[in-house]
Amino acid sequence: MSRIEIGKRQRRSFVPGRTTFLAACAVLLGAAVYFLVPRFEWTKPSVRIRPDTGVLGLVPLEIEIADGGSGLRSVSVVLSSAGTDHTLASEQYARPLAGKRLTVALSSKLSGLKEGPAVLTVTARDGSWWGFFRGNQAVVRKEITIDITPPAIELIADDPYVNFGGCGLIVYRVSADAVSSGVKVGPYFFPGYKGQVRNSDAYLAFFAHPYDVPESEKAALIAADRAGNTRQVPLAYELKGVKYKRSVISVTDDFIRSKVAPLLNDVGARQAGAREIFLKVNRDLRKENDDRIRAIGRKTASSMLWSGAFRQLSNSKVEANFADARTYVYQGENVDKAYHLGFDLSVTKRYPVEAANAGVVSFVGDLGIYGNTIMIDHGLGLSTLYSHLSSAEVKVGDQVKQGQIIAKTGETGLAVGDHLHFGVYLQGVPVLPIEWWDEKWIRDNIVPKLDPAAAAAAEQSKPTPKLARKRRR
Repeated sequence: MSRIEIGKRQRRSFVPGRTTFLAACAVLLGAAVYFLVPRFEWTKPSVRIRPDTGVLGLVPLEIEIADGGSGLRSVSVVLSSAGTDHTLASEQYARPLAGKRLTVALSSKLSGLKEGPAVLTVTARDGSWWGFFRGNQAVVRKEITIDITPPAIELIADDPYVNFGGCGLIVYRVSADAVSSGVKVGPYFFPGYKGQVRNSDAYLAFFAHPYDVPESEKAALIAADRAGNTRQVPLAYELKGVKYKRSVISVTDDFIRSKVAPLLNDVGARQAGAREIFLKVNRDLRKENDDRIRAIGRKTASSMLWSGAFRQLSNSKVEANFADARTYVYQGENVDKAYHLGFDLSVTKRYPVEAANAGVVSFVGDLGIYGNTIMIDHGLGLSTLYSHLSSAEVKVGDQVKQGQIIAKTGETGLAVGDHLHFGVYLQGVPVLPIEWWDEKWIRDNIVPKLDPAAAAAAEQSKPTPKLARKRRR
């Protein structure tokens, strides 16, 4: 056999059948894995109940169910109490859902349901083919206590008169199941503080009838328990009218360039027209600054840090009042409105600023339209604000005494001329400052409620007026 013949015999022809079959099997296996594995996923749906509390009342619960795999097929919520099951929700989904949020609440239709221990069961099943096509099932059981009785409230002392824009003070008690309480006026809430009344477990709550809440909308004392059950007691007081001024302020291009535009940190915003720059500061920045004051004012000591009447800046003159309604005019057009939420006090340039009362410094820094600012926390939600300062002599956390020098006046922010902008805030809500300067108002409205026994004794110790005797003829 020649070499040529031997070479020919060693060559083997390609057999396509076997290789093609193996390749096709591999493709089919990959396709099967790609198609079947997601459908046989074994991850259970997730269940989250809010609020995370062990008590269920009349306030609805939010239940969030999610499944990132094959999707939800069914959800049920059952409340078991005293051997009886009450279905609060039951849903089936023809097309699987990635998530579902249910709101469940106790209803008058749940006959026979009583207060006491119960079990809340949430069952969620997905559309997986796992478990012989039954899918993955998540079951969350939560032991709870059914409570639909709101806490009790006892009003001990209130204020018969409240100034429009001013403050009032009440003393009250709540039952042991209450977790929060205070006074609600319009959109504002003023919490109560326990342990402030001498020899009593009562609560004390300063509240305001803010300048921007209608006179017809009166305050209510509110208490809530862990289940969200609430009780309200309306406060009956006569709202004494306070006349607030209205003023018109002309805005010039020079004022916008020199005072308004520099307050914008955004370089691009400074390139806008004068009208747009003014509105950006007077609306947006003002709101941002007031929101910051509100947040600082809510972080307050739970005890009273001050005593007696607050002091007006010595030798000062009131130049602008609280809640003045200002209309701003630019080039003959009314472009904006705002309220002046404090007193402008003027003396001389760089005049020493005194702390109006004892407290703890809660803020020191630049505050936009208010310029360099200091805030002092006096406890129980009460704060004072000192703005447009040229310098500060205290830092956050410093304890200050009444009359202590904390800064010097200036003309930072939107101030036109050197003066002090002084504000009083309750839970960050601006209130009428002049009340807190009034020693008689403090003595008549606040002191008796801090120590009722001492106030009653003082009232009894007052000499009885003698009756005039008739002369004999």
